[in-house]
Amino acid sequence: MVHRIIEWSLRNRFIVLVMSAALFAWGIFAVKKNPIDAIPDLSENQVIVFTEWMGRGPQLIEDQVTYPLVTNLQGLPRIKYVRGASMFGMSFIYVIFNDDVDIYWARERVLERLSTVARTLPTGVTPQLGPDGTGVGHILWYTLDAPGMDLGEQRALQDWYIKFALQNVEGVSEIASFGGFQKQYQITVDPNKLLYYRLSVAEVMSAIRTNNNESGGRKFELSDIGYIIKTSGYLKSVAEIENIPVKTQNSIPIRIADVAAVQMTGETRLGIFDQDGRGERVGGIVVMRYGENADAVIDKVKAKMKEVSKGFPEGVKFDIVYDRGALIKESVDSIRHTLIEEMIVVSVVVIIFLFHWRSALSIIIQIPITLAASFILLNAFGISSNIMSLTGIALAIGVIVDNGIIMSENAYKHLAERYALWEAQQKRK
Repeated sequence: MVHRIIEWSLRNRFIVLVMSAALFAWGIFAVKKNPIDAIPDLSENQVIVFTEWMGRGPQLIEDQVTYPLVTNLQGLPRIKYVRGASMFGMSFIYVIFNDDVDIYWARERVLERLSTVARTLPTGVTPQLGPDGTGVGHILWYTLDAPGMDLGEQRALQDWYIKFALQNVEGVSEIASFGGFQKQYQITVDPNKLLYYRLSVAEVMSAIRTNNNESGGRKFELSDIGYIIKTSGYLKSVAEIENIPVKTQNSIPIRIADVAAVQMTGETRLGIFDQDGRGERVGGIVVMRYGENADAVIDKVKAKMKEVSKGFPEGVKFDIVYDRGALIKESVDSIRHTLIEEMIVVSVVVIIFLFHWRSALSIIIQIPITLAASFILLNAFGISSNIMSLTGIALAIGVIVDNGIIMSENAYKHLAERYALWEAQQKRK
């Protein structure tokens, strides 16, 4: 079979050259299309289910949230196993699927099962899916350099302006905010005053929930004019919360201000983010979507950050603290230079040892064509251009030229034997 292929190739050289050129052109297209990253993504094919139930201990979370979710998610199709982790106020479920399962198909299956499992969980507990990213999806970290703003204002700028803008970038799965203070209204109830007015905490909570609500009416006509009735009930200030009536005693309303202190403050924090020992910072983490080109996504995010920074208050700017794009460029450039050096060295060695430019050229041509064709296979198997894959290609250059050298030497041997036989026949004549 091999002899027939070689014979056919020798008889149809033009067709072989055209096919080689087409393969090389396809390989160049594959090189441009292949995603670039610094490190290979070896994470498992998983879907994360996150459930928050603040104020509860790990054991209660384990019994009433984690265990029911784990037992109900174990029956999903094409699944390997399910892992669960419980901590204070939070539960994490890691659903691991087979490697050949499409990640979005897996997320749909998990979401379908959660729609039925949620009824068995405590009231107010709602599980939600994690971002469609992987363990190596953190491609960019940034902080805000805002010397004239307090941490609460910086966090508000991050959550209500920057986050929404960067999430629209193609390939970004999530913008995870960190640092600063998340503004909220806090109501501190005085238990002695509750006892004096004969009230309970549940009554105070019910009064606040009831008053923080929008309700609609209906349309009616008066003098041939249509009127639409609605009420605006959302609380917008500390004074509005303080004036909410909880109960009426002896025709005198008891307000929130009579039994509690209302203030605007930050949410309770479990940690802080300090940068280089210079104080607290507010920022975000850019999480890349599964299977995207990390280098292209980083460039798009940086372009969007320049656009977003135009709307910042004076003196505020981005400070990038982690950028995988620089690591990607340095890694790829290093491997590219190594490949070029190896190709030059191999070409020189082949020319010196064979000392025949046509044979050397036929061997050297194999290197770029084989390298270009390898990227076709990388795209077919969903492998990105990273340190591991490019290093493997660099190590294989010696193997690539071995076949051509062996075939050329074998051809020389047979030609030399035939030439010696021909000379012997000529001498006899």
